[in-house]
Amino acid sequence: MGYIREYYEQIIKLQESEWSFIAKHFHRKVFSKNEIITLQGSTENFLSFIESGLVRSYIPDDEYGYTFGFGFEKEFICAYDSFLTRTPSEYEMQALTETVAWQISYDDLQKVYKETNVGNHLGRFASEKLFLSKSKRELSLLKFTAKQRYLQLFTEQPELLQRVPLKYIASYIGVTPQALSRIRRQIN
Repeated sequence: MGYIREYYEQIIKLQESEWSFIAKHFHRKVFSKNEIITLQGSTENFLSFIESGLVRSYIPDDEYGYTFGFGFEKEFICAYDSFLTRTPSEYEMQALTETVAWQISYDDLQKVYKETNVGNHLGRFASEKLFLSKSKRELSLLKFTAKQRYLQLFTEQPELLQRVPLKYIASYIGVTPQALSRIRRQIN
């Protein structure tokens, strides 16, 4: 759980009593490669911090679905809209590799918010980070060509291109795998 504390302490220094209270509400969970973490149609009950592994968020459809997000080590992941509204998720989250996560339930997170001031501060920070990431992605889809989106990934998130199968990269930037192959040939 040291990574979670390290993440939090980049934002705010925690008192030992605050950390102990927060930490006791997290539970370790291991997901196998390709395991579905959140199933479409089910209500998201956990906010998860990735200790190790890689997760994708996608709308199931054809062979690959529509990928719209990835989660890496030392990041929080969640079908956040479902988590907040307590309604069924319209998408799925899948572990692309074996993934170790620390999870806190919706109810336990509400306890942390109620019992600690630092919990509210940390929750707001995590929410703002998720919002900014989603906004950036939406703007990218509206403003840039597929080639520009691929190049943006190449410069801003090279780990994505090294760790994620190309079929999911193609879906993420909004093209078919064949179109992504053409883009990659043009760049090389």
